[in-house]
Amino acid sequence: MTFWLTALIVWVAAGARVGRVLVKPATTARVAIVVAVSAAALACTAAVPDVALAVDNLLPRGLPPGRLSEGLVVSAWLLFAAATSVVASAAWPVVSRRNLRQIALGIYGTGLFAVAGTLSASFTAGWVVTAAAGVFVVVTGMRNLSWTALGRGIAVYVTGTALVVALAVGQAQRGITGATRSGPGEPAWAWPFWQLAALLIACGAVWIVAEMWVRARLLLRRVQTLHKVLVERFPEVVQEETGTSTQLEASDRVAQIMDALYLQSGGGVEIAAAGEPPTTVSARAERVAQWARNPLGRAVVDSRWIAPPEGISPRGWVQAIAAAFEAQPEPIERQAVTVT
Repeated sequence: MTFWLTALIVWVAAGARVGRVLVKPATTARVAIVVAVSAAALACTAAVPDVALAVDNLLPRGLPPGRLSEGLVVSAWLLFAAATSVVASAAWPVVSRRNLRQIALGIYGTGLFAVAGTLSASFTAGWVVTAAAGVFVVVTGMRNLSWTALGRGIAVYVTGTALVVALAVGQAQRGITGATRSGPGEPAWAWPFWQLAALLIACGAVWIVAEMWVRARLLLRRVQTLHKVLVERFPEVVQEETGTSTQLEASDRVAQIMDALYLQSGGGVEIAAAGEPPTTVSARAERVAQWARNPLGRAVVDSRWIAPPEGISPRGWVQAIAAAFEAQPEPIERQAVTVT
Protein backbone atom coordinates (compact mmCIF):
# COMPACT_ATOMS: atom_id res chain seq x y z
CA MET A 1 0.00 0.00 0.00
CA THR A 2 2.85 2.38 0.79
CA PHE A 3 4.22 1.89 -2.74
CA TRP A 4 1.00 3.04 -4.34
CA LEU A 5 0.54 5.90 -1.87
CA THR A 6 4.05 7.21 -2.50
CA ALA A 7 3.59 7.03 -6.26
CA LEU A 8 0.25 8.85 -5.96
CA ILE A 9 1.73 11.69 -3.89
CA VAL A 10 4.61 12.18 -6.31
CA TRP A 11 2.25 12.14 -9.29
CA VAL A 12 0.09 14.77 -7.56
CA ALA A 13 3.19 16.94 -7.13
CA ALA A 14 3.99 16.47 -10.82
CA GLY A 15 0.45 17.53 -11.69
CA ALA A 16 0.81 20.62 -9.52
CA ARG A 17 3.96 21.58 -11.38
CA VAL A 18 2.16 21.06 -14.70
CA GLY A 19 -0.57 23.43 -13.51
CA ARG A 20 2.02 26.04 -12.59
CA VAL A 21 3.53 25.81 -16.06
CA LEU A 22 0.09 26.32 -17.59
CA VAL A 23 -0.51 29.43 -15.44
CA LYS A 24 2.93 31.00 -15.72
CA PRO A 25 5.26 31.21 -18.75
CA ALA A 26 6.70 27.80 -19.64
CA THR A 27 10.38 28.58 -19.17
CA THR A 28 13.11 26.00 -19.63
CA ALA A 29 13.62 25.67 -15.87
CA ARG A 30 9.90 25.22 -15.11
CA VAL A 31 9.54 22.55 -17.79
CA ALA A 32 12.64 20.80 -16.43
CA ILE A 33 11.07 20.64 -12.96
CA VAL A 34 7.97 19.04 -14.46
CA VAL A 35 10.13 16.46 -16.23
CA ALA A 36 12.18 15.78 -13.08
CA VAL A 37 9.19 15.24 -10.78
CA SER A 38 7.38 13.17 -13.42
CA ALA A 39 10.50 10.99 -13.80
CA ALA A 40 10.61 10.47 -10.03
CA ALA A 41 6.92 9.53 -10.10
CA LEU A 42 7.58 7.07 -12.94
CA ALA A 43 10.43 5.52 -10.95
CA CYS A 44 8.15 5.11 -7.92
CA THR A 45 5.45 3.52 -10.08
CA ALA A 46 7.85 1.12 -11.77
CA ALA A 47 9.20 0.12 -8.33
CA VAL A 48 5.78 -1.07 -7.14
CA PRO A 49 6.13 -4.88 -6.92
CA ASP A 50 2.86 -5.55 -8.77
CA VAL A 51 3.76 -3.12 -11.55
CA ALA A 52 7.31 -4.47 -11.79
CA LEU A 53 6.01 -8.03 -12.09
CA ALA A 54 3.53 -7.02 -14.80
CA VAL A 55 6.27 -5.19 -16.72
CA ASP A 56 8.68 -8.13 -16.50
CA ASN A 57 6.03 -10.45 -17.89
CA LEU A 58 6.26 -8.49 -21.14
CA LEU A 59 9.77 -9.86 -21.72
CA PRO A 60 10.30 -13.00 -23.78
CA ARG A 61 11.08 -16.14 -21.85
CA GLY A 62 14.69 -16.94 -21.16
CA LEU A 63 15.76 -13.40 -20.21
CA PRO A 64 16.82 -12.63 -16.62
CA PRO A 65 13.84 -11.81 -14.37
CA GLY A 66 13.50 -8.19 -13.32
CA ARG A 67 15.53 -6.92 -16.26
CA LEU A 68 12.89 -4.69 -17.80
CA SER A 69 11.46 -3.27 -14.55
CA GLU A 70 14.89 -2.46 -13.14
CA GLY A 71 15.92 -0.89 -16.42
CA LEU A 72 12.80 1.27 -16.33
CA VAL A 73 13.62 2.40 -12.79
CA VAL A 74 17.24 3.23 -13.68
CA SER A 75 16.13 5.12 -16.79
CA ALA A 76 13.57 7.12 -14.81
CA TRP A 77 16.13 8.21 -12.24
CA LEU A 78 18.56 9.05 -15.03
CA LEU A 79 15.91 11.28 -16.58
CA PHE A 80 15.31 12.86 -13.17
CA ALA A 81 19.02 13.58 -12.79
CA ALA A 82 19.23 15.11 -16.27
CA ALA A 83 16.18 17.35 -15.82
CA THR A 84 17.31 18.47 -12.37
CA SER A 85 20.74 19.26 -13.80
CA VAL A 86 19.02 21.63 -16.21
CA VAL A 87 17.40 23.44 -13.28
CA ALA A 88 20.74 23.55 -11.45
CA SER A 89 22.47 24.94 -14.54
CA ALA A 90 20.05 27.87 -14.61
CA ALA A 91 21.22 28.89 -11.14
CA TRP A 92 24.83 29.48 -12.18
CA PRO A 93 25.73 33.11 -13.04
CA VAL A 94 27.69 32.08 -16.13
CA VAL A 95 24.54 30.64 -17.71
CA SER A 96 22.26 33.16 -19.38
CA ARG A 97 18.71 32.73 -20.57
CA ARG A 98 19.89 32.67 -24.16
CA ASN A 99 22.21 29.71 -23.85
CA LEU A 100 20.21 27.83 -21.19
CA ARG A 101 18.06 26.21 -23.87
CA GLN A 102 21.13 24.97 -25.76
CA ILE A 103 22.62 23.68 -22.50
CA ALA A 104 19.34 21.95 -21.67
CA LEU A 105 19.24 20.24 -25.07
CA GLY A 106 22.80 19.04 -24.52
CA ILE A 107 21.98 17.69 -21.06
CA TYR A 108 18.83 15.96 -22.27
CA GLY A 109 20.74 14.47 -25.18
CA THR A 110 23.43 13.16 -22.84
CA GLY A 111 20.75 11.76 -20.56
CA LEU A 112 19.02 9.93 -23.40
CA PHE A 113 22.37 8.56 -24.56
CA ALA A 114 23.03 7.34 -21.01
CA VAL A 115 19.60 5.71 -20.89
CA ALA A 116 20.24 3.90 -24.17
CA GLY A 117 23.65 2.75 -22.95
CA THR A 118 22.20 1.61 -19.64
CA LEU A 119 19.46 -0.46 -21.22
CA SER A 120 21.80 -2.08 -23.73
CA ALA A 121 24.91 -2.55 -21.59
CA SER A 122 24.99 -2.25 -17.79
CA PHE A 123 22.74 -0.77 -15.15
CA THR A 124 25.79 0.04 -13.04
CA ALA A 125 26.90 2.74 -15.49
CA GLY A 126 23.44 4.29 -15.29
CA TRP A 127 23.60 4.49 -11.51
CA VAL A 128 27.07 6.05 -11.70
CA VAL A 129 25.82 8.75 -14.10
CA THR A 130 22.81 9.40 -11.86
CA ALA A 131 25.07 9.81 -8.82
CA ALA A 132 27.45 12.15 -10.67
CA ALA A 133 24.60 14.38 -11.89
CA GLY A 134 23.08 14.34 -8.41
CA VAL A 135 26.32 15.59 -6.89
CA PHE A 136 26.26 18.55 -9.29
CA VAL A 137 22.68 19.31 -8.24
CA VAL A 138 23.49 19.07 -4.52
CA VAL A 139 26.50 21.38 -4.82
CA THR A 140 24.47 23.93 -6.78
CA GLY A 141 21.61 23.74 -4.31
CA MET A 142 23.90 24.28 -1.33
CA ARG A 143 25.17 27.47 -2.97
CA ASN A 144 21.63 28.87 -3.25
CA LEU A 145 20.20 28.09 0.17
CA SER A 146 18.46 30.95 1.98
CA TRP A 147 15.77 31.41 4.61
CA THR A 148 13.01 32.18 2.13
CA ALA A 149 10.15 30.17 0.70
CA LEU A 150 12.25 29.35 -2.36
CA GLY A 151 15.30 28.58 -0.24
CA ARG A 152 13.37 26.19 1.98
CA GLY A 153 11.97 24.43 -1.06
CA ILE A 154 15.48 24.09 -2.49
CA ALA A 155 16.69 22.65 0.81
CA VAL A 156 14.01 19.94 0.83
CA TYR A 157 14.58 19.14 -2.85
CA VAL A 158 18.36 18.98 -2.42
CA THR A 159 17.95 16.68 0.59
CA GLY A 160 15.94 14.26 -1.53
CA THR A 161 18.50 14.48 -4.33
CA ALA A 162 21.36 13.82 -1.89
CA LEU A 163 19.53 10.69 -0.74
CA VAL A 164 19.17 9.62 -4.38
CA VAL A 165 22.94 10.08 -4.81
CA ALA A 166 23.68 7.88 -1.81
CA LEU A 167 21.26 5.19 -2.99
CA ALA A 168 22.61 5.33 -6.55
CA VAL A 169 26.13 4.80 -5.21
CA GLY A 170 24.85 1.84 -3.23
CA GLN A 171 23.18 0.40 -6.32
CA ALA A 172 26.37 0.83 -8.33
CA GLN A 173 28.38 -0.91 -5.63
CA ARG A 174 25.92 -3.79 -5.57
CA GLY A 175 26.24 -4.06 -9.34
CA ILE A 176 30.02 -4.16 -9.17
CA THR A 177 30.08 -6.78 -6.41
CA GLY A 178 27.41 -8.83 -8.13
CA ALA A 179 24.88 -8.71 -5.30
CA THR A 180 21.72 -10.72 -5.77
CA ARG A 181 18.84 -8.78 -7.24
CA SER A 182 15.36 -8.83 -5.80
CA GLY A 183 13.15 -11.57 -7.08
CA PRO A 184 10.08 -11.01 -9.24
CA GLY A 185 7.32 -9.31 -7.27
CA GLU A 186 9.64 -8.46 -4.38
CA PRO A 187 10.47 -4.90 -3.19
CA ALA A 188 13.67 -3.41 -4.54
CA TRP A 189 16.79 -2.89 -2.47
CA ALA A 190 16.43 -0.14 0.18
CA TRP A 191 12.91 0.63 -1.04
CA PRO A 192 11.89 2.70 2.06
CA PHE A 193 14.76 5.12 1.37
CA TRP A 194 13.88 5.37 -2.31
CA GLN A 195 10.33 6.28 -1.32
CA LEU A 196 11.58 8.85 1.17
CA ALA A 197 13.81 10.42 -1.48
CA ALA A 198 10.90 10.64 -3.92
CA LEU A 199 8.65 12.22 -1.28
CA LEU A 200 11.29 14.81 -0.40
CA ILE A 201 11.71 15.66 -4.07
CA ALA A 202 7.95 16.01 -4.50
CA CYS A 203 7.63 18.21 -1.40
CA GLY A 204 10.53 20.38 -2.49
CA ALA A 205 9.04 20.85 -5.96
CA VAL A 206 5.74 22.18 -4.63
CA TRP A 207 7.05 23.76 -1.43
CA ILE A 208 6.91 27.38 -2.57
CA VAL A 209 3.38 26.97 -3.95
CA ALA A 210 2.12 25.32 -0.75
CA GLU A 211 3.86 27.78 1.57
CA MET A 212 2.56 30.81 -0.32
CA TRP A 213 -0.97 29.40 -0.12
CA VAL A 214 -0.68 28.76 3.63
CA ARG A 215 0.76 32.21 4.24
CA ALA A 216 -2.05 33.78 2.21
CA ARG A 217 -4.68 31.93 4.24
CA LEU A 218 -3.08 33.04 7.50
CA LEU A 219 -2.97 36.63 6.23
CA LEU A 220 -6.65 36.57 5.33
CA ARG A 221 -7.50 35.33 8.81
CA ARG A 222 -5.33 37.89 10.59
CA VAL A 223 -6.64 40.94 8.72
CA GLN A 224 -10.26 39.83 8.61
CA THR A 225 -11.51 42.14 11.40
CA LEU A 226 -9.46 45.15 10.30
CA HIS A 227 -10.57 44.70 6.70
CA LYS A 228 -14.23 44.40 7.65
CA VAL A 229 -14.20 47.61 9.72
CA LEU A 230 -12.38 49.68 7.10
CA VAL A 231 -14.43 48.41 4.16
CA GLU A 232 -17.64 49.32 5.98
CA ARG A 233 -16.34 52.90 6.25
CA PHE A 234 -14.92 53.11 2.75
CA PRO A 235 -16.75 50.62 0.47
CA GLU A 236 -15.29 52.34 -2.60
CA VAL A 237 -11.92 50.66 -2.02
CA VAL A 238 -13.45 47.30 -2.94
CA GLN A 239 -13.29 46.93 -6.69
CA GLU A 240 -13.77 44.02 -9.03
CA GLU A 241 -11.83 40.94 -7.92
CA THR A 242 -8.62 40.41 -9.90
CA GLY A 243 -8.64 36.63 -9.45
CA THR A 244 -9.99 33.71 -7.51
CA SER A 245 -6.76 32.31 -6.09
CA THR A 246 -5.96 32.67 -2.40
CA GLN A 247 -2.74 34.58 -3.09
CA LEU A 248 -4.52 37.16 -5.24
CA GLU A 249 -7.32 37.53 -2.70
CA ALA A 250 -4.77 38.17 0.07
CA SER A 251 -3.02 40.78 -2.08
CA ASP A 252 -6.36 42.49 -2.76
CA ARG A 253 -7.14 42.62 0.96
CA VAL A 254 -3.80 44.26 1.72
CA ALA A 255 -4.31 46.85 -1.02
CA GLN A 256 -7.85 47.59 0.14
CA ILE A 257 -6.75 48.11 3.75
CA MET A 258 -3.95 50.45 2.71
CA ASP A 259 -6.33 52.44 0.46
CA ALA A 260 -8.92 52.73 3.24
CA LEU A 261 -6.32 53.93 5.74
CA TYR A 262 -5.09 56.48 3.23
CA LEU A 263 -8.61 57.80 2.65
CA GLN A 264 -9.30 57.99 6.37
CA SER A 265 -6.12 60.03 6.87
CA GLY A 266 -7.40 62.69 4.49
CA GLY A 267 -5.79 61.57 1.26
CA GLY A 268 -2.17 62.49 1.89
CA VAL A 269 -2.67 65.57 4.09
CA GLU A 270 0.07 66.02 6.69
CA ILE A 271 -1.15 66.96 10.18
CA ALA A 272 1.25 68.76 12.48
CA ALA A 273 -0.39 67.27 15.57
CA ALA A 274 0.47 63.79 14.36
CA GLY A 275 4.21 64.35 14.70
CA GLU A 276 6.94 62.22 13.22
CA PRO A 277 6.34 58.46 13.19
CA PRO A 278 8.53 56.46 15.60
CA THR A 279 11.20 54.13 14.33
CA THR A 280 9.86 51.12 16.22
CA VAL A 281 7.32 49.16 14.23
CA SER A 282 5.28 48.02 17.23
CA ALA A 283 4.71 51.54 18.59
CA ARG A 284 3.83 52.83 15.14
CA ALA A 285 1.44 49.96 14.43
CA GLU A 286 -0.21 50.40 17.83
CA ARG A 287 -0.83 54.10 17.14
CA VAL A 288 -2.28 53.41 13.69
CA ALA A 289 -4.45 50.60 15.05
CA GLN A 290 -5.78 52.81 17.83
CA TRP A 291 -6.61 55.50 15.27
CA ALA A 292 -8.22 52.96 12.92
CA ARG A 293 -10.35 51.60 15.75
CA ASN A 294 -11.49 55.06 16.88
CA PRO A 295 -10.84 57.83 14.31
CA LEU A 296 -12.35 60.45 16.63
CA GLY A 297 -10.22 59.50 19.60
CA ARG A 298 -7.03 61.00 20.94
CA ALA A 299 -4.73 59.30 18.45
CA VAL A 300 -3.86 61.47 15.45
CA VAL A 301 -2.38 59.87 12.33
CA ASP A 302 -1.56 61.16 8.87
CA SER A 303 -0.20 59.61 5.69
CA ARG A 304 3.35 59.51 7.07
CA TRP A 305 2.23 57.02 9.72
CA ILE A 306 0.31 54.88 7.24
CA ALA A 307 3.21 54.36 4.85
CA PRO A 308 5.07 51.07 5.54
CA PRO A 309 8.20 51.59 7.66
CA GLU A 310 11.54 51.15 5.97
CA GLY A 311 12.47 47.53 5.48
CA ILE A 312 8.90 46.18 5.83
CA SER A 313 6.67 45.13 2.96
CA PRO A 314 3.07 46.37 2.75
CA ARG A 315 1.89 42.85 3.59
CA GLY A 316 4.01 42.69 6.74
CA TRP A 317 2.97 46.21 7.74
CA VAL A 318 -0.73 45.40 7.37
CA GLN A 319 -0.27 42.26 9.47
CA ALA A 320 1.41 44.32 12.21
CA ILE A 321 -1.48 46.81 12.18
CA ALA A 322 -4.04 44.00 12.23
CA ALA A 323 -2.35 42.36 15.22
CA ALA A 324 -2.34 45.64 17.11
CA PHE A 325 -5.94 46.29 16.01
CA GLU A 326 -7.10 43.03 17.56
CA ALA A 327 -5.45 44.01 20.85
CA GLN A 328 -7.15 47.42 20.95
CA PRO A 329 -10.36 47.75 23.02
CA GLU A 330 -13.53 48.83 21.26
CA PRO A 331 -14.64 52.47 21.57
CA ILE A 332 -16.91 53.28 24.50
CA GLU A 333 -19.70 54.36 22.15
CA ARG A 334 -19.70 51.00 20.36
CA GLN A 335 -19.61 49.11 23.67
CA ALA A 336 -22.60 51.09 24.89
CA VAL A 337 -24.56 50.37 21.74
CA THR A 338 -23.71 46.69 22.01
CA VAL A 339 -24.91 46.52 25.65
CA THR A 340 -28.11 48.35 24.81
